[in-house]
Amino acid sequence: MSKNYWLLKSEPDVWSIEQQKKAGTKGAAWDGVRNYQAAKNLKAMKKGDQCFFYHSNIGKEIVGVVEVIKEAFIDKTDQSGRFVAVKVKFIRKLEKPITLENIKKTKELSHLSLIKQSRLSVMPIDSKSWKILNNMGKV
Repeated sequence: MSKNYWLLKSEPDVWSIEQQKKAGTKGAAWDGVRNYQAAKNLKAMKKGDQCFFYHSNIGKEIVGVVEVIKEAFIDKTDQSGRFVAVKVKFIRKLEKPITLENIKKTKELSHLSLIKQSRLSVMPIDSKSWKILNNMGKV
C-alpha cells in the first residue's frame, strides 16, 4: 500500500505544533477547512498518510510531521454539514524548520502548491519533494 504525503497549514496562534504534540497519540481533528479544493484533499487522505505541519502567517515554515489516524468524517465545526475533517497525531518536530523562503529558493520544489496556490491550506506533496523537504529539515 503506497503512502501519500500532504502539507497541512495552521496559524500557530490558532493550532500549533506544540498543541498537536500535547494532543498525544489520540490525536486531534484537523477541522475548520472551508475551501472546496482543500476539502477534496482531506477526503483523499488515507490512514497512515504523513503530513508536514506548516505554521502559516506567523513563521511561514514547516515545523513538524503528523500522521493521519482517522480518515475524512463530517466536520463538527461546520453548521452546513458539507465539510470534512481528518484526525492526525503528532509524529515529530523538525530539527530545523523549513522556511517558505528556503522552499522558494529550491528549484526542485518550484511546482509545489505551497508556492503556486499559497492560500490553499491542505495540499498534496509528491514523494520526491517529500524526500527533499525531509532532508532540508534534517529528519
